[in-house]
Amino acid sequence: MTPREALKRYFGYDSFRPGQEEIVSALLAGRDALAIMPTGAGKSLCYQVPALLLPGLTLVISPLISLMQDQVKGLNAAGIHAAFINSSLTETQIARALDLAAEGSYKLVYVAPERLESPVFRSFAAGADISMVTVDEAHCISQWGQDFRPSYLKILDFIDSLPRRPIVSAFTATATREVKDDIVCTLRLHDPKVLVTGFDRPNLYFQVERTRRKDDFVIQYLRDHPGESGIIYCATRKNVDKLQELLTKYGFAATKYHAGLSAEARRKNQNDFIYDTAPVIVATNAFGMGIDKSNVRFVLHYNMPQSMENYYQEAGRAGRDGLPSQCVLLFSAQDVIINKFLLDKKDFAEMDDEEADLLRQRDLQRLQTMERYCQTTECLRNYILAYFGEHPTAPCGNCGSCNNDFDEVDMTDAAKWMINCVAELHGRYGKAILFGTLQGANRARLRELGAERFKSYGRMKDTPRETLERLLAQLLEDGYLVQSDDQYAVLHIGDIAPLKAGGQVLVKLPPQREPEQARAPKPKRRSPMDALTSAGLELFSQLRQLRFDTAQREGLPPYVVFGDKSLVDMCLRAPRRAEDMLGIYGMGERKYEKYGAAFFAVIDAYRADHPDAVLSLDPPAPEPEKPLPSEKKKKPPKAERPAFYLTAEDARSFNYQDSYTGAELKAALIEAAGDPDVKAPTIKEIDEWLLAQRLIGMERLPTKGFYYVPTPAGVDAGLRSEDKVSARGTPYSVLLFTPEAQRMVVEHFIKPEASPSGEAVTEGD
Repeated sequence: MTPREALKRYFGYDSFRPGQEEIVSALLAGRDALAIMPTGAGKSLCYQVPALLLPGLTLVISPLISLMQDQVKGLNAAGIHAAFINSSLTETQIARALDLAAEGSYKLVYVAPERLESPVFRSFAAGADISMVTVDEAHCISQWGQDFRPSYLKILDFIDSLPRRPIVSAFTATATREVKDDIVCTLRLHDPKVLVTGFDRPNLYFQVERTRRKDDFVIQYLRDHPGESGIIYCATRKNVDKLQELLTKYGFAATKYHAGLSAEARRKNQNDFIYDTAPVIVATNAFGMGIDKSNVRFVLHYNMPQSMENYYQEAGRAGRDGLPSQCVLLFSAQDVIINKFLLDKKDFAEMDDEEADLLRQRDLQRLQTMERYCQTTECLRNYILAYFGEHPTAPCGNCGSCNNDFDEVDMTDAAKWMINCVAELHGRYGKAILFGTLQGANRARLRELGAERFKSYGRMKDTPRETLERLLAQLLEDGYLVQSDDQYAVLHIGDIAPLKAGGQVLVKLPPQREPEQARAPKPKRRSPMDALTSAGLELFSQLRQLRFDTAQREGLPPYVVFGDKSLVDMCLRAPRRAEDMLGIYGMGERKYEKYGAAFFAVIDAYRADHPDAVLSLDPPAPEPEKPLPSEKKKKPPKAERPAFYLTAEDARSFNYQDSYTGAELKAALIEAAGDPDVKAPTIKEIDEWLLAQRLIGMERLPTKGFYYVPTPAGVDAGLRSEDKVSARGTPYSVLLFTPEAQRMVVEHFIKPEASPSGEAVTEGD
C-alpha cells in the first residue's frame, strides 16, 4: 500500500496537504524528522500514515490524557487499531493493553512522558518491535518553549535505553527558531528532515477589541453567533467562574474548565463541550491542548495571554476543519497588570539563579510582544507571522486592522514632545510616568520628580490616553524609543537621527466621523456554507442531527463521525448513488462502510421530498457585512461627557473621614465635584491608577481568589486592607482609604492649571 492509498482508504482524503508528503516520505525512508506546522495543518497524519506502513509499532508520546483519547477514538473509528496508556486506566487495563501491543495488535500506542520511567513499561519496550517514536507537542522539551515540561527531558533517556534506536519524529505547532534548534539538539535527532510549512491559517480572522465592557461584548457576540461552538479563555479561575455564571444566567449553554475543579467535574465539562451538549466553554489556559474538536467556530480571549506562542496555540483551536472562524482578543490595560502579577508568582525553584533570571527576562519580553500586538494598527496576521520568523510582503486584507478604516495622522510634533519627555526623565521611568507628565497629571509622584518643571509637562493634556498608547507603539516600532526587557519596562531614547533629518511619524488612529457618516461595509471571507441555499441549509441541519444521534449511540464526539466540512460537502455534491459518497471529503472506506448508507439515505429522502429544490449556488452570493460588528456602531450617538475632575475649590470642599471604602470614596468624590456634567469616577479607574503607581498589587488569598492589597508604598501612602466575612460566611477583603490616601486620590483628580510654555527639543538639540 502506498502512502496515498493509505490516506484515502483510512482517512478519506484524495491528496496530502502542503508539507505532509515530505515528512511521510522522510520517515518511511528511515530519517528522523521535525515538523513545525500550524494547528489544523494535519500534523497527526504525518506520523499516523507512516505508522500504518512501517513494520512494527509506533509509540506516540503525548502530554495530555484528552489528546490521547481523542486521537485513539478517531483512529479506531477509521479502522486503525490504536491504544493509549495513561493514568485513566487501571493497572489491569494497562497490563492487558501492553500484552496486546507486544503481540502486534496495535499499530500506534499513545503514552504520557511520565510513563516512560515505569519499570513495567521499560520492560515492555525492551521486547517490543518499535519502529518509530513520535514526540507530539515537542516544544514542551525546550526550556525556551512556552510550555516547558521537565518530564519531556526523560524522552532521550528512554530512547537510549531501547535495544535498537527507532526512527524519531517530533511535531509542534508553535516554535520560534530558538525553540526549533533546541528540539533538534535536545532530542539528538539524526540528520533530520526539518520542515516549517508556514504558520499562516488563512481561514482564521484575527481581531483585537479594546473595551472595558468585556461582559457586554461576549454576550452580544454569542447572540450574534447562535449555536456555534467556541472557547472563551480567561486569565484567572475567578474570571472563568464569574463569566460562565453570567452566560448561564443569560440562557447560553456554557460550561467551564480550570484546575480548581475536581477531576470528575473537569472530565464531565470537557465531554459536554466535545459532544456539543454545551457548545461554549469558558476556561483558563489549562484547557485545550490536544482537544481535536474540528468545529470550533470562534475563540475569544477575555484577557490577553502572556505570550504570542500561547495566543496562537489557543486561537488556533478554532477552525481546525479549515472553515472560516474568528479569533477575537478583548484587551484592556488591566490585562498587562494581571499577567505581570502571574509572572511574578511563577516558580523557578528547580533552576539556578542565572537561568531563572534569563527565563524571567524572556517571559517579560513575550508579554511586551503581546501588548504591542494589542496596540498595533498594522496587519494582525502579519504581526503574528513576523514573530515566528516569516516575512509577509503585503497586508492580509482579512483581519481587524486591515478591515478597520484607520486615519493616518502626522504626529511628528507630538512625537518630538514624547521623545523630549523621555529625555527629561533621563530614561529612568516607564509609560505611566511618561503619560502622566505629558498630560500634566497632578500626582504626588510627579511632583517628587519635579516633572511640573519639565518643558514637556502638560504638553499633551488634551490628548486621549489611547492616542498616547498608539503614538508610543509607533515610536517603539520605528526605533525612536526603546523599552527595557525588565519588569519595569523603562523607556530610553533610541535612534532619533532620521527624525532630526526631517522624518515623519505617521500614526494610524480610528477615524473621527460625524454621527451620520457610515462606514462602507466589507465582505466576509467566503465559507463553503455560503454556497448553500435555504434548502441546502435545511439538509445540512438534518445531516447534523443524524451525526449527533449516531455519535450519541456510539459514544463518540460528533466530529469523529464527520466534521462540518464533510457535511457541507454532502450538501454541495448531493450524490445520487450511494457509491458516490466515497468522493465526499473525509469519507474513508471504514466510514463509508459504517455511515455511508445512513447519510446517503437522508440525502436521497430529502431529494425525493423536494424534487425541485436547489441545494447550492455557485459562486456563493456575497454577504456585504463586516466579519465582526463593532460594539460602538450598535450604540446610538450621544454627546461625550468630560472625564471626572475636581477643581482646587472642589478639593477644599471634599469631606474627609477616618476611613472610606472604594464605594464610599467614589460617592464623596461625586459629592465634591462642582461640574454636574462630568462622568462619575469608577472604582475600577481608581484601582487601575493605584496599580499603575504600584501602590496596590494583587494577591491570591486562601479560598478567596485574587484581591487588591496595599504594597509597602501603598501602606506608606495611607492604604489599608481589611478582611471581612459576609452574612453567608464567605470571606472577602476590602481596600480602605485613610485621610492620607483620600487626599492622594483627590489630588490625582484635580484638573491641572495651564502648563508653562516652552519649545520641544529632542535629545542632542
